[in-house]
Formats: sequence, structure tokens, C-alpha cells
Amino acid sequence: MTLGCEPFTLGMTMSSRLSLLVDLASLLTREVDFDALLSSACERLASALRCERATIWLVDAEEGDLVARVALLPELPALRQPIDRGVAGHVARTGEVVRVDEAQKDARFDRSVDLVTGYTTRSMLVAPIREDGRSPVRGVVQLLNRVGGSFDDDDEKYLVALGTQLARALAMTTLRAAHAEVPGVTLRGPINRIIGRSSKLAAVYERVGLAAQTDAQVLLRGETGTGKGLFARAIHVNSARQAGPFVTVDCTTLPAQLVESELFGHERGAFTGADRRVPGKVELAEGGTLFLDEIGDLPPDIQGKLLRFLQERVFERVGGRTPLRANVRVVCATHQDLEKAVREGTFREDLYYRVRVVEIELPPLRARGPDEVEQLARHFADMYAKRYDRPEPTFEAEALARMRSHRWPGNVRELEHWVESAIVVAPDGFIRASHLPIDRGADARGAAAGGEDGDVALPLGLPLEEASRRYVEATVNACGGNKAEAARRLHVGRNTIGRTLKS
Repeated sequence: MTLGCEPFTLGMTMSSRLSLLVDLASLLTREVDFDALLSSACERLASALRCERATIWLVDAEEGDLVARVALLPELPALRQPIDRGVAGHVARTGEVVRVDEAQKDARFDRSVDLVTGYTTRSMLVAPIREDGRSPVRGVVQLLNRVGGSFDDDDEKYLVALGTQLARALAMTTLRAAHAEVPGVTLRGPINRIIGRSSKLAAVYERVGLAAQTDAQVLLRGETGTGKGLFARAIHVNSARQAGPFVTVDCTTLPAQLVESELFGHERGAFTGADRRVPGKVELAEGGTLFLDEIGDLPPDIQGKLLRFLQERVFERVGGRTPLRANVRVVCATHQDLEKAVREGTFREDLYYRVRVVEIELPPLRARGPDEVEQLARHFADMYAKRYDRPEPTFEAEALARMRSHRWPGNVRELEHWVESAIVVAPDGFIRASHLPIDRGADARGAAAGGEDGDVALPLGLPLEEASRRYVEATVNACGGNKAEAARRLHVGRNTIGRTLKS
């Protein structure tokens, strides 16, 4: 993924500097790969400040040294150095801005990188990444070799301002400080908004990165609440289509009679009430990505039309006869056993093979380990504390122990609901075990399984919405994943089942 670095010219002025800040801000809420984000920032920065190279060093809060996880250095894709070495280390330790016209004569300059790369550093401008003069340093932004002369006062003022904006940007991502008063940042995962560094997720990150490089169909598989939507967006925003739209279709909430119109659109007069032409989600996703969530719930009569579109990229609006084409990448997701659906004849075998060109299995939260549960809990606590204007949150040891031992049948979504609820009912920011939606005497593992004779074990204290979702999920599981049968047993509509499971 790139932000579209402009050609290098000496005529670069304030417009390119401002556009760099705008581009960075636009990516803050997206599931963008951090390497891609910072690499693009370095490219744009080198161009805007008319220098040969730019590097963003981050202070690793866990190790205490400097890491250039990305750098505009073709010889070395990544660098790590002690924080007590070089000009960058000096700036990281002191928070001072350093401008050097002759680097080789400065006692703080570290020649080791030049010796390894064969590059010759002449001039330098280095500024801290921090929110203000009193805040801990999160990293360092470094420019090398100003073209046509030395760095000037205007360059320094801009770089200091950029360092402030970068610090604020990092604070809004999952690459941020574990504690506000501690220097540095903590890498919670390589993709913004997705928390996790466990071995179970390593293969997922690798496949997401590889899938993003192509236009191949992707099938994301995993239990409800594992984050399939987040990873689908990650594939999109880290692909060549990232500037295009990302359009979602939730197949569980579409009335069967409207699915075709929703996907492919309809012409005026196609059916009663169709008083105008309406484009479908396929057309709206032109040039971007179409995400079909819970593809296993797609009605059989529409599966053939979707298959045709995937094979030929051709479709027709409802009531129309003109074949239309769409340049769209398709990503699908399901928590169902599609192989079983194929055997039972409810899902087309040819469509099954078409949608699973690249298959990515997302692990349930219980398989990612208690450390990752705690890390996610702290992330959600920080997020909701800011949203609800609560103090910086802290966890009672018993509250953490309860979350670390719970089985999390609702996965990450369930954990997020727990923490949000706890933040709301803990106005002092101190989250106690009593704030969690689970009874002290309840067996947390019982929530993951039914009792004897088809009973469902639910802990006391669950919010009504979560209790309903778990009961519906247990009923669907008891029906072998058949939502229509579950709906009949519960005396509700099939769409109600879908909406409840998504809540």
C-alpha cells in the first residue's frame, strides 16, 4: 500500500507538507499495516522536505532501544540500535531537536550505519515524536542530506510540528504507549485496530498480507466474534484497491426475496414499488472490495448468480437484460461448516471452491491465550474510557484473573462487551470483579457449553442482550448450524436469528 508519493522536485512547497498530514490523519481509523503507514510517511516526508532520506525511529517500550520498523533505506529493511547511540538516540533520550550541517564532525553521530550501507550522511535534522514538551518521547523522525544546501529554520519548525502530529496519531492507533507516562510505544500487532501477537495470529497476519497483494477471492473462517470483518477490511486497505470503496453485505439480515436486488440492483418497474433504477452493492463496490459476510446464509437460488459474477465479473440488474461488468474484489466470511452444507445440498459445491481460493482461519479467543485476553481487555478499557470520559482505567487482580480464565464463547466481541460494561459502571476507572457481567459463583467455563438434556448454562449477571445472543447461538448449534430450524424452534424469523448473533 502506498499513499502515492509525488515525484521528487525542488519545487515542493507547503501544499505537499500539508497533504502529508492530511494523508496520515485519513489512515488513523483504518486497519492499515503499520509498516506501510510509516513507510509511506517516510517517502512523503523525504519528498516534502527535499532531502534524500527519512526514517521514523520508534522507542520500543519493552526493550528500551530504538527501532526503525520501516525506513527509507533500500539496503536495510529494518534497523535496531541502543538508545544511547547516535543522534537519533540523543534526541530520544533528551527530547531536543538536533540540526547538523556536517554530520561527520559531530561527536554524537554514529558512523556504523553508513559503514554497513555505504551511504554518506552529510546533513541531519532530527526531532522527537511527542505530544508536547512535557510528554514522554515516543520516537524520533530523522531527515538526512538536504538537497541543495542545509536544513533551515522553516524545515525545523515543520518537523517539530510533524513530530507532534505523529505522536497524536500513534496515540489513536493500537501502536501506542502501554502507559501514558512511560516513554516509547508497544507493538500490539502489525495491523492497526487488530490486537494480538500470539503464534495463533502470526499465520493469519502472513496470509492477510499475501492476500492483500492480489485480487484473489478470500474466505475468512472462524467462530462468531473473532473479527472476520476487521480482517476483511485489513485485506482491502492494504491492497492496491485501498483507495476504492469497501462495501459490506450481511447475508444473515437480507430477506430472501430482496437478496438479488441488494446485490445486483434493479431496474425501474422490476417489481411493485420499484419506481426508479437502484444500483446494487456490486456496482457500489466498483474499483474496491465487496465483503460478503456469512456467505453460508446466501439463499440457494442466488448462489448460481453469484457464481456467474465471480467467474465472469458479469451480472444483470433485476428486471434488466443488459449484461453489466464490475471490477470488484470479493472477500467472503462464514462461521458455518460449508463442507457439511455442500454435502447436504444447501451450498453449491462449485461456488464453495470459487470463494475459497485463499482460505484464512481465524482462531477463537480461547486459543490465543490468557495474555492476549488481558491485552485486549486493556485495549478496550482504554478505548471506552476515552469514549465515555472516564479516568485512565486500572484492573483489580481478581477481575483480570476472571477474564483470563473465562472460555469466551462469544470471542473478542464478548470480551469487548464485558469491558465496555465495566467502564460504564466504574466511574473511578478502577475495574473490579464485581463490575464484570458474571456471577462470583458461576463457572466461567460453563458458558461455553450446554448442560445435560439440552440445557444451556448461562452465568448470572449477563446483560439481556448478551444472554439472548448466547441462547440463540446455543440453539443454532443444537440445530447443527441450521438457522431456519433454530428460528422455527424459537418462534422468530430467520432474520431475527441473524441480527441477534451479530449483536
